Amino acid sequence: MATKRSPALDRIDVKILADLQRNGRSTMQDLAAKVGLSPRASLERVRRLEAAGIITGYRAVIDVAHLSRPVNVFAEIILAKHVHGGQVERRLAAMEEVVECWEVTGATDYLARFACTDLAAYEALTTRLIDDPSLGISRIVSHVALRPVRRFVGYPESLLSERPR
Repeated sequence: MATKRSPALDRIDVKILADLQRNGRSTMQDLAAKVGLSPRASLERVRRLEAAGIITGYRAVIDVAHLSRPVNVFAEIILAKHVHGGQVERRLAAMEEVVECWEVTGATDYLARFACTDLAAYEALTTRLIDDPSLGISRIVSHVALRPVRRFVGYPESLLSERPR
């Protein structure tokens, strides 16, 4: 199966991507004014970036602290045997409390961010993970988040430009 090649991006495409990741609700008129194109030309570029899979969606950023008092925990997940990796990944991907998860290098196999109603809920959840022999998790090292210093607000513009390979 052939892989879809991303279209070459010019400086206007990069400006569009940078603006949309900061404000996904920009109107085409506002976006066009910022990048120096007509609204129609801007819309065509956005559609091309969506079709290429570069823009994968639009989301509302929610300040959950206005709704509840969740506990955020960063967890280092260490496997006893790496043969269980696929099973662990499927389980973590299916858990709504796992709001982000990365496979990482080093002594830790996965770094996951959990958002739970309280510490008891987090403890019950991690106990179920460790106690499940089909997962082969040997240890979970937990770091309770105190407060955000900087949240993800988008990728640096320098990463949005293609570099020659």
